[in-house]
Amino acid sequence: MAKFTTRVELHNATAENYNELHNAMESVGFSRLISAPDGARYHLPWAEYNIEAALGITQVRDKASSAAAATGCRAGVLVTEGIRAWDGLDAA
Repeated sequence: MAKFTTRVELHNATAENYNELHNAMESVGFSRLISAPDGARYHLPWAEYNIEAALGITQVRDKASSAAAATGCRAGVLVTEGIRAWDGLDAA
C-alpha cells in the first residue's frame, strides 16, 4: 500500500468548518495521525492527513476534495506520496 500525506486548506473557513473537514476526511479513511517505523504515533500539523491505501495519487486527491466539498467551503488540496520524515510532532 502506498503512503500519502494530504494537506487541505479551506478558504474563508471557520473553526467549525475545519471540524466538519476532520470528520469528513476521517469518514473516507484519512487520519490526523502518522506512525513511525517503531509503531509510535504522532499528531500531524493542522489540516494535514495521512492515508495508506492501494490507490493512485489522483484517487487520493479526489477523495480529499470530495470530503472538503462537504464543508461548503472552497478548498485547496495537495497530495504527496512516498517516504516521509518528521521532527517535533506531538506524540499521540
